[in-house]
Amino acid sequence: MKIKLTHTRNSLPEKIRLEMTALLQERLADAIDLMMQAKQAHWNVKGPNFIALHELFDKVFNESVGYVDVLAERIVQLGGIAKGTIRSAAKQTTLPDYSLTTTKSKNHIAELAHAIAFFGEQVRKAIETASKLKDADTADIFTQVSRGADMNLWFVEAHEQQEQ
Repeated sequence: MKIKLTHTRNSLPEKIRLEMTALLQERLADAIDLMMQAKQAHWNVKGPNFIALHELFDKVFNESVGYVDVLAERIVQLGGIAKGTIRSAAKQTTLPDYSLTTTKSKNHIAELAHAIAFFGEQVRKAIETASKLKDADTADIFTQVSRGADMNLWFVEAHEQQEQ
C-alpha cells in the first residue's frame, strides 16, 4: 500500500517527505514505548531510594512525552499522519522489552538505562539519515531529542555508579 501525503506547501520534495515521515514514525513508536517504560518503572520501583527514583522515572516519562509530541507534529508538518496509539507503537517499536515483574530499584535503573541508551542510538542514526537527505529541520528535531535522551541517560546511570 502506497502512503499518500496530504498537500502542503513545504518545499521538501515528496520523496524526501515520504522517507522522513517513515523514519519519524519509527522513532515515534520508540518514544511512546520509552515513555511507557519510564512510567512502568515509576509505578513499580521499590527500595531505599524509592522517592528519588520515583521522581526521576516520572521526569523521564515527562521528557519522553515531549519527544512524542515533537516527532508526531513533524510527521504531520510533512504531510503524513502520526500513528500514536499504543497498539500502533507496540507493533513498530524497536526498543527491547521491559520486564513487567521487577520491583527492585537496581533492575529498574538497569532496564530503563538500557532502553534510553538504545533509543538514543536509534535517534542518532536518524540524525545521520535526515542530514544525508538534506532535511535540516528534521535532523534538528532528532538532535533535540538526542540531547534530551542523553541527559536522561546520565541521570538514570548516575544511580548505578559508585562514588570514587
